[in-house]
Amino acid sequence: MTFVVLLRGINVGGIRISMAALRSSLEDAGYTGVRTVLASGNVVLTATTQDPAVVRSDVEGVLRQAFGYEAWVVVVTVEQLAEIVTAFPWETDEAVRHPYVIFSTDGVSTTDLAEIGETADPAVERSTLGPHHVLFWEVVRGDTLSSVVGKASARASYKSTTTTRNLRTLRKILA
Repeated sequence: MTFVVLLRGINVGGIRISMAALRSSLEDAGYTGVRTVLASGNVVLTATTQDPAVVRSDVEGVLRQAFGYEAWVVVVTVEQLAEIVTAFPWETDEAVRHPYVIFSTDGVSTTDLAEIGETADPAVERSTLGPHHVLFWEVVRGDTLSSVVGKASARASYKSTTTTRNLRTLRKILA
């Protein structure tokens, strides 16, 4: 089965991994068709299992072993990612607003963030739950880090269960 693996926090916060080394490590672990998209930890790969939880656990172990850091990933099937991208609820002028998807391994994190997002100024940001434990989030350009959801999603309590991607990146993964 083909999966999309989204690594959290690489090549942005001190953890540097080359995409060639990442591909090689995953191929050495038995995955096939390994393809990276951009340098921000987006991987498409084929596994012999049908279970995304097995892929998640295994890939986190491979990353810890190969690169020596506490790795967290979110795994969805290509079909699930396509459904998520199609379900994005807003037509966004990307010159004005950033369209994001926050992924969660447990669904609890995105539910919590959705509740926090209800307190946000809709002129700055809006959010709503989507399929497969995601939170759709749109924020005015330049306000991402200072926004209600932006600040909340950066909390340490969400580090091991969430990762965020721009909708443009997700479309590139599916291309």
